[in-house]
Amino acid sequence: MALQLYIGNKNYSSWSMRPWVMLRQAGIPFEEIMVRFDSFDAGSTFKQQLKAISPVGKVPVLVDDGFAVWDTLAIAEYAAERFPDRQLWPADARARARARSVCAEMHSGFAALRSACPMNIEASLPDVGRLIWRDQPGVRTDLARLCGLWGELLAAQPAGSLLFGQFTIADAYFAPVCMRIRTYGLPVPADIQAYVDRVAALPGVKAWIDDALAEADFLDFEEPYRLGRS
Repeated sequence: MALQLYIGNKNYSSWSMRPWVMLRQAGIPFEEIMVRFDSFDAGSTFKQQLKAISPVGKVPVLVDDGFAVWDTLAIAEYAAERFPDRQLWPADARARARARSVCAEMHSGFAALRSACPMNIEASLPDVGRLIWRDQPGVRTDLARLCGLWGELLAAQPAGSLLFGQFTIADAYFAPVCMRIRTYGLPVPADIQAYVDRVAALPGVKAWIDDALAEADFLDFEEPYRLGRS
């Protein structure tokens, strides 16, 4: 039985994007099951559908022959063990530890950037981005940390590479951040922008972007800067 991956709306769901891109880019077959966001209230259709799959009632959820794995890091580790031939983590032990470290940092950190710049792939909000950049020092701090982190990793690789040379879970993990940088036009150095562009051009990421653009499912509670759009 093929893996099943439960996800939310592709335009907005940054957490769903990570394992979907990881599996797609690595060529691991899976069935996508999209659970549309209606609200995140306990009684919402979204919550009720997911509560039947996992106890946390959130996306993403990976189901393998009836066995559910939730949380993006747990899903990534499960896939890496299930498909060792796909080399989802770097082969070198120290590089692998560093990749896990940066994914864990993304998992628990960068709260200001994630809060102020929710993922919205379809939107182009550079004017909003300029105001956020001007008024929110936490966003500037988060982006400075990201640029330093990415810059250090990229400097150790051949020009034009991904964070650890070839595609790894780390690139999938930071793909939603790349989408935020694009949507809000956040200022980054040329080498970082080039990495953002390379990530966006990956077949797995491009497939997600294309699907997000085709959704045309605009949700007011996910559109803090464009309320009322229809």
